[in-house]
Amino acid sequence: MAFHTITNASQTPTATGNLSKKDDVRVPDLPTDSISKVSFSSQVDYMAVASWDNSVRIYEVAGVESFQTQVKGGYYHQGPVLDVCWSKDGTKLFSGGVDNASRMYDVTTGQTTQVAQHDAPIKSVGWVDAPQAGILVTGSWDKTIKYWDLRTPNPVVTIQLPERCYTFDVEYPLMVVGTAGRHVQIFDLMNPGTPYKTMTSPLRWETRAISCIKASERKGFAIGSLEGRVAIHHVEEKDSAHNFSFKCHRRDLVPNSKDQSLIYAINDISYHPVHGTVSTCGSDGTVHFWDTDARTRLKSFDMVGNSISASAFNRDGTIFAYAVSYDWSKGHVGAAPGSKNNLVLHRCKDEEVKKRLKK
Repeated sequence: MAFHTITNASQTPTATGNLSKKDDVRVPDLPTDSISKVSFSSQVDYMAVASWDNSVRIYEVAGVESFQTQVKGGYYHQGPVLDVCWSKDGTKLFSGGVDNASRMYDVTTGQTTQVAQHDAPIKSVGWVDAPQAGILVTGSWDKTIKYWDLRTPNPVVTIQLPERCYTFDVEYPLMVVGTAGRHVQIFDLMNPGTPYKTMTSPLRWETRAISCIKASERKGFAIGSLEGRVAIHHVEEKDSAHNFSFKCHRRDLVPNSKDQSLIYAINDISYHPVHGTVSTCGSDGTVHFWDTDARTRLKSFDMVGNSISASAFNRDGTIFAYAVSYDWSKGHVGAAPGSKNNLVLHRCKDEEVKKRLKK
């Protein structure tokens, strides 16, 4: 297997927060700027990391006990990279960035090619493993979603959005798009040219993250916002009794007083691929695992004084990766000069990620 090598100065992450030596391992050789996205291959334990330093890095995670990692390849954009995703067969990696372009990295050959173009930065990329042929989906701040058949240079479908695309997620045949202005568009990818439903976010503030529900008979999604709140919302009206929202990523200013709290943005939401439980991470530097069916929190850990900018489970849910990195929630003035990233691999235990038995 060939890889295009990406160069990076050796970097030792700072010791931050409370990490268990047994269950948490820091990844070396990290990007030199904030980490915007982490994505695991569904075939092998390769982890792609997108960064504001214009790079995409691919790490191999080896060793069940040691989590030994090494950079296996990567490439650059001409601006910060905002999102990455894998093809289902694990042979291709896609990315989108501030240079208005989406690029494809071929794991077998190590070649990188541009495969999509927008008129503004590409905020989200997703792979649709359709029955006939795989399709790349890109969402941009130019207020469009575009579908790309990689065999042709032009988009096969362009969807006009009501506002800038902030986030989307795909769990075929469901795709859910969140835009500025709290707009949410739901697509049935069997009919990708027209939204199946259009709605306003059930949350009061701008959308930060959307993740489609996995390992469930009910189609739906989790949506997180700037207000430190997550909503679980289902597509079909018959499942609406299961819709609810909950507060998270908040710190009480007065102990045991919920009326005076610091409120932090939700930066990422990740579903466990096997158990269907969900993780949230935020600007408060905490990660939480939730059983949303039982409406209970399973596990929390805290990187005090930092932000968690991105997270992801690996293909079988035994590894959870989270990036301790500036999330730009305070703008450029909040970016401390010389601050370093941490990318942490957490070994998941059943009691942390498995749903509670129903009484």
